[in-house]
Amino acid sequence: MTSSLPAAVLWDMDGTLVDTEAYWMNAETALVERFGGIWTHEQALTLVGSGLEASAAILQDAGVRLSVTGIVDHLTEQVMNQLVERGNPLRPGAAKLLGELRAAGVPTALVTMSLRRMAELVVSGLDPDSFDVIVSGDEATRPKPHPDPYLQACAALGVAPADAVAIEDSPTGVAAAVAAGIPTIGVPLLVSLVGTGATLWATLAGRTPQDLAEFHAHANTHRDGGRA
Repeated sequence: MTSSLPAAVLWDMDGTLVDTEAYWMNAETALVERFGGIWTHEQALTLVGSGLEASAAILQDAGVRLSVTGIVDHLTEQVMNQLVERGNPLRPGAAKLLGELRAAGVPTALVTMSLRRMAELVVSGLDPDSFDVIVSGDEATRPKPHPDPYLQACAALGVAPADAVAIEDSPTGVAAAVAAGIPTIGVPLLVSLVGTGATLWATLAGRTPQDLAEFHAHANTHRDGGRA
């Protein structure tokens, strides 16, 4: 029997929809080195999925002598420049799955801790009307790992969290979606998602809306204590 599609699918952006994590790491490294510091790959990994203001505070601790706002604006500008030069580095299968969801009439939201202007730049490189809603880092009442960004997206779409599906790539993002009560799929990129509460898919390549429907049906059965 075919399972019903979820009421909405909520996508993280950096690392999930587009593989921009290297862009962020390049920008962070150059900024820290500009102030005479050292920024390792391991340090950069700790910021994956985090809110920009929290990341900026950590970069200040690493020696960057700029305000939090100054750091956020600088990093965003640097990453946006790379996007303009190179285009969207889409993760395998992401655009195809997103397009199939839209064709099936499933509402979608982009839930990102990047600033709205960067989210809009990424979305401008996709098919028109790819997302019904964008919740960005400068609009969230609290950043991931708090549930607020996902709850805001669900409210904007008019769907209950349990009726939606979230797709994430970082422990911070998964924590936010799970705390919001959304069944969550983790598609790892740079950091492990083992033990985060997400169902892990190695890739979105070859995945279809029906795969999401079956995942959601299974998640609800498990949540309801095994009732069919």
